[in-house]
Order: sequence, then C-alpha cells, then structure tokens
Amino acid sequence: MKATWNNTVIAESNDTVLVEGNHYFPAASLKREFITFSNHKTSCAWKGQASYYSLMVNGELNTDAVWYYADPKPEAESIRDRVAFWKGVKVE
Repeated sequence: MKATWNNTVIAESNDTVLVEGNHYFPAASLKREFITFSNHKTSCAWKGQASYYSLMVNGELNTDAVWYYADPKPEAESIRDRVAFWKGVKVE
C-alpha cells in the first residue's frame, strides 16, 4: 500500500491493518520529512484518543491529514504504532 499527497509518497508498506475502511500504516513507514506538528485531538468510543500530524509537501500544508492512536484502547491494540490518512491523501 502507498499513501500519496501532492504527488509525493508519504508512506509505503506491505504491512497495513484495515480498520473501518482505513489502512493503518506502520509509523516507521511514515516519511517524517513531510510531517509537521498538529495539536488537534479527537476521541473514538472504541479506539480511544486520536492525535494528528499535518503534512507539508512542496510548500503546501494539509492540516491534520494524518492520525494515530498513541495509546489505543485494548480492542484497538492492532493499530498501536500505526498511522492513517485522510483529507485528500490517496491510499492505494
């Protein structure tokens, strides 16, 4: 699987976990040079609190386009140390 945005590969891995239609990539597959800080947080009843990263690629910002669960609830343990994408990030 490959995650791309703004014609740039953000993450690539053969080891993704599919949860609710989203591919969760290993955090280590994320190309950190494209990651910027975000203080955005959301909550999921069964996964726990999600934290976000923004993307900066070729001078363009995609705010809160990457999310992860730093400390997922037990029923979502399979996505620990993984990231998922939205906001125009293409996953294929």
